[in-house]
Parts: sequence; structure tokens; C-alpha cells
Amino acid sequence: MAESCQCGSAMDLAFSQDASVSDAVPREYVEPQEGADVGVATSSTTAPGSPGHGYLGEKDAYLRRLHRIEGQVRGLERMVEEEKYCIDILTQIAAVNSALKSLSLKLLSEHMNHCVARAAQCGGQEATDKIDEANRAIARLVRS
Repeated sequence: MAESCQCGSAMDLAFSQDASVSDAVPREYVEPQEGADVGVATSSTTAPGSPGHGYLGEKDAYLRRLHRIEGQVRGLERMVEEEKYCIDILTQIAAVNSALKSLSLKLLSEHMNHCVARAAQCGGQEATDKIDEANRAIARLVRS
């Protein structure tokens, strides 16, 4: 039985070609199952029978990193509430930005090595679409 060549989008959020990260909207709302992590956008673009998104092998590590970043953001909120020194807050914002950039680059690498490579093997319009999608994701990362 041949494997499906379909894979999810480069990111779990849908963007228009010129949209910014702040314009992101979930591609499709999926009701969380009991005991599931809440607050992580999901996409149901993976075809049934497909091997899944490239990051799934490292899903737990990604979730740990996201939880750590979430804690940093909450720390920023506390710093503002406690009226901490401006430069200290800015330093922590830079740390959060760096953590998000690192995570996004790792996720992009997983996408290129899994989803884009699989589409390239299949060829045709799917390959062109995946490469275009990856190029748009890279452009968003470079602009941010």
C-alpha cells in the first residue's frame, strides 16, 4: 500500500501571504479531549493514513519548551505588576523572543525535512505548494 504524500501546513496557523503573526487565526477549531493540553492550536490538515507532522517525534520536547516559554511570559506579567525596572523587563522580553525564534527554527527544520521532503518525492503541484508554503513561512520568520 502506497503512503500518502500529504502532510499538514508549515505551521499550525493559517496565514495569508502578507499577514503578520498577530493576524494568525486557528485553521480549524478542534474541541479539546478530556485530559488533552489546552491552548495549543491544532490543524486537521493531515490526511488519514498519513505519517503525520514531522514534529510529532519530538512532540513532548516541543510542549516542554512551550510551557517554559509560557512561564517566562507569566514572569513578565509579574514583573510589570511588581513595577520592576524597565531594562530588566526588556531583557526578559528579549529572552522570550529568542526562545520563540529558536523553537520556530527547529519546527521549520522538522517541516523541511519531513513534510516538504515528502511532497518533493511525490512531485507535482503538491511539491510546488509545499515549497511555496515553506518560503512564506521563512519570510514571516525573517520579518519578525
